[in-house]
Order: sequence, then structure tokens, then C-alpha cells
Amino acid sequence: MYTVWTYAIYLVVSVCLTIWVAQTLFKHGRAFLVDAFAGNETLADSVNHLLVVGFYLINVGYVTLALKYGDKPGDLVQAIEFGSMKIGMVLLVVGTMHFFNLYLLAQSRKRRLGHRGPSEDKRAVPVPPSGHAAQLASPMDNGREAPPVVLRRQSSTPPQSPTKAGMGPTPNARPNGGLGER
Repeated sequence: MYTVWTYAIYLVVSVCLTIWVAQTLFKHGRAFLVDAFAGNETLADSVNHLLVVGFYLINVGYVTLALKYGDKPGDLVQAIEFGSMKIGMVLLVVGTMHFFNLYLLAQSRKRRLGHRGPSEDKRAVPVPPSGHAAQLASPMDNGREAPPVVLRRQSSTPPQSPTKAGMGPTPNARPNGGLGER
């Protein structure tokens, strides 16, 4: 008698936990996936949906397979222990799957950022100093330190080059040397 009730409670609690965790991950994991997929919302939503389906299949499959294993409870104390052991195993499987998915997505994001770097509008690139600072830029200049590197936002236009070997800017160069905002 305890076995049937323990199985019923185990199934209901395990399936409810699986549904709750899957919905929570689906709802709150979207932002992480959008970031992991470089802002591609369509791809992030598709992967999010597929992860939830896979999550359901693996967890419900595990819950039903684990139903068979373990000693059958003979009294109320054994039934509580049996049910808590089974539910605890389900929670461990759910948690392990969650952290495994996070690990894979973080690795994917790290690999993507390693190849392309941060998004173009946020990246600062070093540029050589110009004018008086360019004359002082030699690190071997009488033991003086080189001036700090000037950082500017990278633009989508190629850098301006002198018209003749070191002779002034090109005719369409900006008056401030291209270092300011447009």
C-alpha cells in the first residue's frame, strides 16, 4: 500500500519540479542566450525552446526509469525515505543538467568573444599620438618615458593616411584629427 502512494507522490512532485524548473529556465535564460548568440534573438529563442524540450525529455525519462530502482517501502518511515531519495536524485539530475548547459553556453560565448572581441561600438583601439606627443613617443628618448597611448572608439571608416610621405592629412580629414565624435 505504501509503495503505490509513494510512487504517485514521487511522480507528481518530480514532474511538477521539472515543469517549474523548465519554465523558470525558459523565462530567465533568454537574456543569457541572446548574449551568448551575439544578439541574434531568433536563434536564441529557437535554442531556448529546444533546450526546454530536451530538458523535459531527459528529466521525465529519468523520473520514469528511476521509479523501478530501490527497495520498496514497507512502512511509513521507509516510504518517506524512499520518496525523498528519489526526489533528491531528480533534483541532482536537474541541477547537473542546468550547470552543464551553462558551461557549454559560456564556452561558446568565450570562444565567440575570443575570435571577434567585444562588439564594435564598445571596442577602444590604441592609436599613436599626434603632434608634439608624437615627437616624444620614442621610448629611447634620453630615458624619458613614452607618453600614454591615446584610446579612441573604432569607427567603420578606414584610418586616414597622409597624402605624401609624412606630409599632412588627406583633403577630407576632420579638423580635429579624427579623434572626436562625428
